[in-house]
Amino acid sequence: MAKDIFLLNISGQDKPGLTSSLTCVLAEYGAKVLDIGQANIHDTLSLGILFEIKSGKKSASVLKDLLFKAYELGITAKFKPISHKDYENWVGLQGKDRYIITILGEKLKAEQISEVTKVISEKNLNIDSIKRLTGRLSLAKKEKYPRASIQLSIRGKIEDKTEFTKKFMDISHKLDVDIAFQEDNIYRRNRRLVCFDMDSTLIQTEVIDELAELAGVGAKVKAITESAMQGEIDFNESFKRRMKLLEGLSEDVLQNVAVNLPITKGARRLIDTLKSYGFKTAILSGGFTYFGHYLQKELGIDYVYANQLEIKDGALTGGYLGEIVDGNKKAEYLREIAKKEGIDISQTIAVGDGANDLPMLNLAGLGIAFHAKPKVKDNAQSSISSIGLDGVLYLLGYHDRHIDLIE
Repeated sequence: MAKDIFLLNISGQDKPGLTSSLTCVLAEYGAKVLDIGQANIHDTLSLGILFEIKSGKKSASVLKDLLFKAYELGITAKFKPISHKDYENWVGLQGKDRYIITILGEKLKAEQISEVTKVISEKNLNIDSIKRLTGRLSLAKKEKYPRASIQLSIRGKIEDKTEFTKKFMDISHKLDVDIAFQEDNIYRRNRRLVCFDMDSTLIQTEVIDELAELAGVGAKVKAITESAMQGEIDFNESFKRRMKLLEGLSEDVLQNVAVNLPITKGARRLIDTLKSYGFKTAILSGGFTYFGHYLQKELGIDYVYANQLEIKDGALTGGYLGEIVDGNKKAEYLREIAKKEGIDISQTIAVGDGANDLPMLNLAGLGIAFHAKPKVKDNAQSSISSIGLDGVLYLLGYHDRHIDLIE
């Protein structure tokens, strides 16, 4: 029995019952729906229905009735006949690799989207869908926390992923926008553990620098901290040298520093959402357990691994207890927590800003350099530099409406 395939494209003012009315016409003629998709922008509908119908009188009649129904509804209907060969070629594409590209910024400009899609086009990749993840921005009111994100689902064969991501990194530097590239696999859709560095990631300060200021050795400690974060000197050596400079600092100052920790913009929104959706969270820090445990209670973090200050007679000795939590130790703890929770390492996320975060960023299923040093951004899988810590949610594919349900 000969059959025809048509692509019906509908555009016009969106209204309740529109899709129902059109599919009712198709149902009357026994049409088989092969594919369907819909998008709405500013109350304007774009609907596509790919359907198969018996050739001949039925085929002609269904097109006529669909056009009449579209006229009744005040919308535009266009038809395109699809050959069986073209349809089978299209079906054959579904086995190709799929990827997700997330674009983030305070505002998104046409130039930024143009440059990203140009790279996709040059590699002969198809864009299957484009989805806005952030809420609509008002033009009349000034946003307290402007942010914009769109997600592109692409399909095709990428020969050199390193070269592909480098092109996005170049665009990111040039146009001040964050671009994250991920494989669209089962692990991306089933992340279960998020591990955070603490200083300059979960909080907007380096605690050891604050303690140093209070101890009167601020400049010396800051110089060592910066050198370590840039990867210029070994973290363990820098840690010992900085600790020694804190010798004699009163224990009383620790509580005052803790209650005044500047929590990073978007951190509460991110962690509240993660907890509500069943994620486990951890602080893996080269900082101190004293402050990590304070944040654990404040934010509801599940695990804390950091360095323990040695305190005697109410003052810091300049020493520490246990092993130093350096970059390799952070990666080790990430693996340990994942194993304990029965989570595959590919289902984990690590977020950090310094060179000592790279081992865990590279081990995790998704490593995110957050407002990071250039060396870290260049060596991490993804980065966020334009908005707050809740940008992580957009890399996970969450829309603002999923997040606002929690708030």
